[in-house]
Amino acid sequence: MPDTTFHADRMTYWRAHAWLAALAMAAGMGVLWLMDNPHVWTGAVGGLFAVAVRAFYLASDEARAEWTLTGTEIIGPETRRIPLTEVAQVRTLGSAVQIITHAGDKHLMKYMANPRDVAARIETAARGSAP
Repeated sequence: MPDTTFHADRMTYWRAHAWLAALAMAAGMGVLWLMDNPHVWTGAVGGLFAVAVRAFYLASDEARAEWTLTGTEIIGPETRRIPLTEVAQVRTLGSAVQIITHAGDKHLMKYMANPRDVAARIETAARGSAP
């Protein structure tokens, strides 16, 4: 089986942050409205600013993350190595793929353009490596 590399998708990253910004703006306005603040609109500004700062600050790392599926393991960022024989469960969470090992360790492959395809490939490889 040839190695397969999965890259974080830049458009998926920005789309996820756009949704997060919309939720933060609504929450900020809602809190200020509940407090009877006459400047409810500032909640939207604050929510947008907070998410925008986070998105731009983390973009260089998060949007460049890559994971490699080999015949025996999954190699991820920051020296993560997950033997395929240790994969207990693979599931999707929005644009992410969560890998859970038999020991209970959880690894998150974030901002995948096609998370269902990534999960299916990992499950297939893990079943093929099972003793």
